[in-house]
Amino acid sequence: MTKHYPVMLPEVLEALSPKDGGVYVDGTFGNGGYTAAILEAANCNVYAIDRDDNAEIRADELRGKYGDRFTFLRGCFGDVKSLLPSIKVDGFVLDVGVSSMQIDEADRGFSFRFDGALDMRMDVSGGGVTAADIVNTYEEEALANLIYEYGGERKSRHIARKIVEMRKSKPFERTLELADAVRSVVYKLHKDKIDPATRTFQALRIAVNDELGELERALDASAGILANDGVLVVVSFHSLEDGRVKRFLKEKSGDVSRGSRHLPQVVDDNADAPIFKMLSRKAVKPSDKEVAENPRSRSARMRVGVRTKTCAGDLI
Repeated sequence: MTKHYPVMLPEVLEALSPKDGGVYVDGTFGNGGYTAAILEAANCNVYAIDRDDNAEIRADELRGKYGDRFTFLRGCFGDVKSLLPSIKVDGFVLDVGVSSMQIDEADRGFSFRFDGALDMRMDVSGGGVTAADIVNTYEEEALANLIYEYGGERKSRHIARKIVEMRKSKPFERTLELADAVRSVVYKLHKDKIDPATRTFQALRIAVNDELGELERALDASAGILANDGVLVVVSFHSLEDGRVKRFLKEKSGDVSRGSRHLPQVVDDNADAPIFKMLSRKAVKPSDKEVAENPRSRSARMRVGVRTKTCAGDLI
């Protein structure tokens, strides 16, 4: 059985610094690694959110152990404000992207390491389009743009052309069918560390689950649910996610360009007061030890923001 690692757990706990009586939200519950660690670190309460049916199984285990200190909420973390409409919390943590459990389940279609249905939905019971729907119905140009924008794949147009050509004789239904199609036009070089199909699969997964939209909705909601001095912790795994988190924290902390220091400075009286303070401009990376033990963590980046007090005169 595959061991599931909560990525950058020591760094996440240090940033959150759970305290007795505190209230925390684990927006990406998954296998419950962050939630269990927070509950063990202090006599606190945790609300955990996940849209995956399988998360309920792990949630039942934690209910039995932690009782009413743990509450599981079925839904999307981007809807955190409506899921917790009247609660201020001391910490909000997100581990963005697909979980190890989902990757390791062949029938979910997230990985090309297994032959499974080309699905990729995190919420299988919620309807919506699948990865198969996208590759079998999108026009060539739209498919190429999606693979380039969400996957950063330079050969996106070659891949899209190959997919459209192959689906004329038989629609794509399985993960290995798609992976082989991508590999037929994207060759792996000796210096490459990833499979040629990686970026295409990433792009499809992001599109199927609206992952970037979900992240942006959660970031926008974070200020509304965090108490003064509450901590936002986001662990992301590629530049599209990390870039959005970085930009959000820079904007909301007032860390924006002021123009040349040699020119007169214009004070904007209508500018919003900072609502977050960044503890560091640089993202925190996993330790060498963690990367050696869990190679999936190698691309992880953690960013932290602290909610400032609501009155301008009381800003941190």
